[in-house]
Amino acid sequence: MVAPGFFLGLVLPLILWAGSSAGVGFRFASYISDYMVLQKEPAGAVIWGYGLPGATVTVSLCQDQETVMRKGTSVKADSNIWMVVLDPMKPGGPFEVVAEQTIGRINHTLNIQNVLFGDVWLCSGQSNMQMTVSQIFNATSEMSNTAAYQSVRILSVSLIQAQKELEDLPGVDLPWSKPTAKNLGHGNFTYMSAVCWLFGRNLYDTLQYPIGLISSTWGGTPIEAWSSGRSLKACRVPKQRFIPPHSVSGPSNNSVLWNAMIHPLCNMTLKGVIWYQGENNVNYNTGLYNCTFPALIEDWRQAFHYGSQGQTQRLFPFGFVQLSSDLSKTTSQDGFPQIRWHQTADFGYVPNLRMPNTFMAVAMDLGDKNSPFKSIHPRDKQTVAYRLHLGARAVAYGEKDLIFQGPLPEKIEVLSGKGLLNLTYYQKIQVLRLDNKIFEVSLYKQCEEEMCWESDLRRFSLIALSGTKKLEGVIREM
Repeated sequence: MVAPGFFLGLVLPLILWAGSSAGVGFRFASYISDYMVLQKEPAGAVIWGYGLPGATVTVSLCQDQETVMRKGTSVKADSNIWMVVLDPMKPGGPFEVVAEQTIGRINHTLNIQNVLFGDVWLCSGQSNMQMTVSQIFNATSEMSNTAAYQSVRILSVSLIQAQKELEDLPGVDLPWSKPTAKNLGHGNFTYMSAVCWLFGRNLYDTLQYPIGLISSTWGGTPIEAWSSGRSLKACRVPKQRFIPPHSVSGPSNNSVLWNAMIHPLCNMTLKGVIWYQGENNVNYNTGLYNCTFPALIEDWRQAFHYGSQGQTQRLFPFGFVQLSSDLSKTTSQDGFPQIRWHQTADFGYVPNLRMPNTFMAVAMDLGDKNSPFKSIHPRDKQTVAYRLHLGARAVAYGEKDLIFQGPLPEKIEVLSGKGLLNLTYYQKIQVLRLDNKIFEVSLYKQCEEEMCWESDLRRFSLIALSGTKKLEGVIREM
């Protein structure tokens, strides 16, 4: 006769093993963690992760030990993914998010704490978006200015490339965090993006509710690396791999950063995107940028709308920085005016028919010849972020009577015999003097021949959007 204890000794380890194995593979997506910001109303935030096929998952939103909301779903057998869409929430918090997986009689629970609801913005591009707060003007003061902004939360994506679209982020350099001097200025070109942080801080000053900022950037990268194969095909971008010039330091193959650093975020509900890129297309596929940039915007909008189950707006707001000036003596700027023009899909302004619901911050007047990070990396990111936030307030938030772009020229007349350039604007403008004798306008120096003036008129029409005070050339006041 076999003793009862013998059977217990066999069965108990199986029970314990079954209980522990139920939790194996059950997790949130890699960017869902403590201190995160979820998108507020009118959209519903998406919570998702991985689990055991056939299991049911219940997600609860809790505050002060009370359940505010509960949503149920099941784990898909083909992908091991579970996903729920929360009901729209007003801005605020903090909340706890609890996910419970049930398979048979066995449960396993996950939770994240200190979750806020607000607006979530994705910041992407190359090195000028990647520059951290420690690299900009007044860095010490800016990094210490965090006490009033603990509801502005930040996350920075790891630098990873992939040949195929990934479902989840392979890595996160900085998980969702409250801002500190250390994580705002972790190191040069690491985290946290200065433009992203200052943009979010400016928005918080205006909106007075939580802001979530996600930095997914990599310096020295062309737009082709951030574009899906679909959008590149639509613009007939060559499939062969790009052999970069010596100035390129980041990945350059088609779609490798879209695959690893953008596509994994597409299930997230976003408010909008800001973008700072183009320097590495000054001498590569420059003539295609008037297609590749609008195509990237359209493709990202489709992908985020679809991935978030329709919660991210189909035409979500997309802001970008028009390229600044590279004032180094050894670098040619031949491609910069063309890229600036192509950044607007050759309209010279945004929003336009090809780029609806977009906004632009002009930065040509912010050149920084003495930047220790080379002139192509100006340190005045405060002005860039401020102009972006003005565009966001007007376009993304519908603020009326807000001046967020300069006047557009209605008529341009070159009076070469008199050395004059006569501009008529569609609205009244105020000329701001630098002193009692001169003022500056956006014309290149050494333009004395009529052909030179004419070749720069397009550049002028672009820079006129900025409403800026300091530009590159000097002309007599009319």
